[in-house]
Amino acid sequence: ERWRNDTTEEINRINQVLRDTMRKDPTPIVRYWIRSVISQFDHYKAEHKAILKEATTLLELALWKAKIEENEEDALGDVIAKKAKIDIQSKRS
Repeated sequence: ERWRNDTTEEINRINQVLRDTMRKDPTPIVRYWIRSVISQFDHYKAEHKAILKEATTLLELALWKAKIEENEEDALGDVIAKKAKIDIQSKRS
């Protein structure tokens, strides 16, 4: 949302500046504006990359936790099954 608002502001700003400088050569102004926009994009890309890295880490941890819990449930089920088998065998003896 912030990126969209900032970009819209930048476009409106260059449009206004170009209207105000029609008597002059707009090339240096446009070049400066382009550098400014590229700098903003670089900032947002870095911010986005940091957010994705954090989200990836959280997802990976959640998957590990789920796998550990699954393995614990399987191990507990095996223990219960073995105990039940021992109980049945002890009743037969």
